[in-house]
Amino acid sequence: METFRFKAANAAGALESGTLAARSKAEAYDVLRARKLRPVSIEPAARTAATTAKDGTKANAAGPVRSLANAQLLLFTEELSKLLDSGLQLEPALRIIETRREKSALQPVAAYLRQQVRDGVSFSNALRSCGKCFSELFCSMVAAGEAAGALPRILRRQAEYFAIMADLRRRVTMALVYPSIVFTAGIVLLVIFMTFLLPQLTQLLKRNDQQLPFATRVLIGTSDFVGGYWWLMLLVAAGAAAAFTFWTRTPEGRMTWDRVSLRIPLLGQVLRGRFYAEFSQTLSTLVANGVTLLNGLTLLERATPNVYIRKLLRRLSERVGEGGALSSSMRVVAFFPTN
Repeated sequence: METFRFKAANAAGALESGTLAARSKAEAYDVLRARKLRPVSIEPAARTAATTAKDGTKANAAGPVRSLANAQLLLFTEELSKLLDSGLQLEPALRIIETRREKSALQPVAAYLRQQVRDGVSFSNALRSCGKCFSELFCSMVAAGEAAGALPRILRRQAEYFAIMADLRRRVTMALVYPSIVFTAGIVLLVIFMTFLLPQLTQLLKRNDQQLPFATRVLIGTSDFVGGYWWLMLLVAAGAAAAFTFWTRTPEGRMTWDRVSLRIPLLGQVLRGRFYAEFSQTLSTLVANGVTLLNGLTLLERATPNVYIRKLLRRLSERVGEGGALSSSMRVVAFFPTN
């Protein structure tokens, strides 16, 4: 028998906590349900003690699980969908990923998920408890697949979706490479000119004892200032960067910056284009997998990092929830292209 610490809600909705003895986590769930309690969390007492930090804060229950890169998430989804398509059950399929020869971040994730599934936790809930590895969008898709009995098909479509999104991110990155190189080269050339070439040119002009044009004097003065007070300029730049970071962490600053960034020439066009592509692809994938339009818009809202766009998606979902058509609601929001 093993001792488990639990938190559960009673019939009145009040939260109760305590310990109980059971052979497994699944049996502990059954014991609580027999007591007419709704389990909220159940953890082995030894694990609960081990995951409590010295300052009293609780560590991540997922142990070694941290996060997965996009490429690792794609690989995990592809492998699991193929294993399930071949006729394997979920627990043996996760064991195969766990025991693969290549060392990667997928092994501790698969081990944690397999243990949760063996303890009687649904796969979607196990994914949600796995730190930041899986998004709410992914977990909701898996939950829909479990309910419909079509988990392999859902995972296969999710793998296709991840591949499309990876290609989209690659295209966006390639579109920003050339402007970034040109901008960086311009800054480097300006610094070289102001710190090396212009001082030599200034010495040459001073030898002629001629009155220099106003624009030339301004340029020379700027070069002298940069050469003498470059440390002050670095301090000002660092202070401005710190102030900008602090400002964007406030709700008002984050909202303002997310709105302004969409209007920056070239960068704003790329960001808007990327959002339009992700919005169309993600919403079509959700609807094709049985998620209702309103729930799909809600999931998209949660998964969007841009706070300003998130606010627009909330308005869009509210209008759709009130019975409006998607096309007319998008026109009212006035953010999506009309053609």
